[in-house]
Amino acid sequence: MCPNFLPDIMDERSSKLILVPILAVLFVMIGYQYICPAGSNSYSDLDDDGPPKLPSKFNFTERDLDRHVEFNIKGDDVIVFLHIQKTGGTTFGRHLVRNIRLEQPCDCKPGQKKCTCHRPGKEESWLFSRFSTGWSCGLHADWTELTNCVPVVMDKKEAQRNKRNFYYITMLRDPVSRYLSEWKHVQRGATWKTALHMCDGRSPTQDELPTCYSGDDWSGVTLKEFMNCQSNLANNRQVRMLADLSLVGCYNMSSMNESQRNHILLSSAMSNLKNMAFYGLTEFQRKTQYLFERTFSLRFISAFTQINSTRAANVDLSEAVRRRIEELNFLDVQLYEYAKDLFLQRFQYTRQREHQEVRLKRREERRCRYWCSDCFHSCDIINRWRGQP
Repeated sequence: MCPNFLPDIMDERSSKLILVPILAVLFVMIGYQYICPAGSNSYSDLDDDGPPKLPSKFNFTERDLDRHVEFNIKGDDVIVFLHIQKTGGTTFGRHLVRNIRLEQPCDCKPGQKKCTCHRPGKEESWLFSRFSTGWSCGLHADWTELTNCVPVVMDKKEAQRNKRNFYYITMLRDPVSRYLSEWKHVQRGATWKTALHMCDGRSPTQDELPTCYSGDDWSGVTLKEFMNCQSNLANNRQVRMLADLSLVGCYNMSSMNESQRNHILLSSAMSNLKNMAFYGLTEFQRKTQYLFERTFSLRFISAFTQINSTRAANVDLSEAVRRRIEELNFLDVQLYEYAKDLFLQRFQYTRQREHQEVRLKRREERRCRYWCSDCFHSCDIINRWRGQP
């Protein structure tokens, strides 16, 4: 609090001395209000977005929910994007190279798919993704491939003695929508036949992973034909892409019984997903943006947009066909239920913590304003004693 000033002991010099710290405080407060204005929040719409808050079906700990990492873009940290087909990964991948506010933005030249994403002042990449390093570990490399390949590839490209810190991220999608989207993509002639599917040092044999079609592609395939191929990697793709396939003998289906294999795959995928630095959900674009920004302390320039009018959404399904797709993707259905629960719990945890921090800041602001109002009152006494208006 400012001291009481007695007119009979105040002179011109002492009044100037006391005004110096008062003006300094005011300067700091004005600067603070300009940089961090009270109540400013571009995510205010998120509180009313999405389903109501429900208790978690899983026993998540605070450590599971708190995913903030000290990402050092100038140091040895690398974000590795695991891109699962038809999960909105292409859109998210473009956000990573074109939409993050950085000291040294990625260099994206017109007409080129890849961008150069170097650390400030260095010739080293901070991002390992399709749009920065290309398919360096194979087309749509999965968790098994990336964790074995990324360190080796980066060591070859960049001479670095320090150990890198790899932060894995990915995107997931509702299994039925994702499956239908992949079917429509394949129907138009797309293939991923150049994918390596490396596991334990080799790719699967033709007997281990038979192709679903003859010829160059599967153009014009009907949904029924797509569902009837037992070796179709679209089935439970998200679990396969996130699990450690070495635990089940890779693509050798005879290494253990199907029930045991499925249990191990699902458990591994859940564990790897939970331990990733970040993952987003296609169905929650704004929440995905919010959690990414809070996880890595990076900010996007433009807001993410939710696009619900997709090819998959326009497919007219009977209830029987929907149930069949869910049966074919029963592991993905369980994984997505787990992922959605954890995602929304993380959002709620992060949002509540942010609200608490805002309340504390406002409390400190009120204290500071009260203190300054006392100072203004004292200054008013000084001015009246000096005969100033």
